[in-house]
Amino acid sequence: MATRLDEDVVLVRGAALADGRSAELRRGVSLLVEHGVVAGVWDTGDEPPHRGRVIDASGATIIPGMVDSHSHLSMPGGAQWVQRGFDSTEELLAVAEENGDLMVRAGIRWARDVGAPRRPDPVTGGERALSLRLRDAWRGRADRPYIRAAGTWLGKSGALPHGLAVEVEHGADLLAAARVQLDDGADLVKLYLDGPDRDTPPFTVEEVTAVVREAHARGARVAAHSGMLHGSQVGAAAGVDSIEHGFQLDRDAASAMAKAGTVLVSTLGVMHSWLTFTDTSTVDRFTAPDSRATIGARLEAAEEGVRLAHAAGVPIAAGSDFGGGSLRANQLAWEAEALVRAGIPPHEALAALTWRGGDLLGDPTAGRLEVGGPAHFSLVHGDPLSDPASLWRVWLTR
Repeated sequence: MATRLDEDVVLVRGAALADGRSAELRRGVSLLVEHGVVAGVWDTGDEPPHRGRVIDASGATIIPGMVDSHSHLSMPGGAQWVQRGFDSTEELLAVAEENGDLMVRAGIRWARDVGAPRRPDPVTGGERALSLRLRDAWRGRADRPYIRAAGTWLGKSGALPHGLAVEVEHGADLLAAARVQLDDGADLVKLYLDGPDRDTPPFTVEEVTAVVREAHARGARVAAHSGMLHGSQVGAAAGVDSIEHGFQLDRDAASAMAKAGTVLVSTLGVMHSWLTFTDTSTVDRFTAPDSRATIGARLEAAEEGVRLAHAAGVPIAAGSDFGGGSLRANQLAWEAEALVRAGIPPHEALAALTWRGGDLLGDPTAGRLEVGGPAHFSLVHGDPLSDPASLWRVWLTR
């Protein structure tokens, strides 16, 4: 439902501003929107005369529209997220529409869909990832986020449940599988660098490098799932654009990522959600006697990896992993809290949820509030530079 903030011309007066660029909150700010564009930002009292709608935003903070750098639009999340990937196409598309609405209402205006089930496509007549179908259907819709989409996960046979991913039996076939995704129109290729053997990377540096070269030659990017250290090592050595999760990083891997310009997409919130499932679900993996301790230990290792990446100068973008992980589509704010808990300064956590994600998308306007740029922002209650939980408290958003 449209709000006053959605009007063509509106002045937001007397707010604070946190843009993810500075550790200091700017108070007493007025922001003018004209026809979907930021027309001006002033200290309150300095704005020019205005006859249109005026919103008294005193006590609220303006933040840029957020970017979810790791999402799965067609899946609902929850404690049995993997099983939901086998739901009917009709169900998955209905879930996606719910997710798109939830995202916009939470102030999430851009997203990367980093993997979706492959289903019959009525437009092409063949099979194509649902993520690409949704991206195309949502293009130009003000009530849905802007999407950059991968195709379907590309993994070694046995790494994921059969039928969920595109399975590659031999590493030599990885490039051909990636080309199919690119021919389908994928904006990025999603590689699954955890294999069926936890101690052995599923693909070699040379095999992944070939995919990176092909994708880059076509103007696309490569995202690499890595829950194990060796996946991050291979991905960084091959020059992938992003390591997703990076739950096991060491100093050498972080240094290699920094040297390669590889972004870490953090998804610490996933394990925070798993901890809640030990109390609320009946799923064996969460209710076993040692589940809480196991998840807690994995979270500690992932937090250390984030600290190492930050210290090495690796850019960090934030993802919820909703759908393909356990969070829901409107819960990206959880990742800001998780990053701060891991030791990332609050303004850098906000950057990870905004302009850092925009950089990863390759969109210079995404996650930024600049005069002449798109007027996508939210008004939240509180100061996200001292209290990241304020990002949950969205009052108005556009």
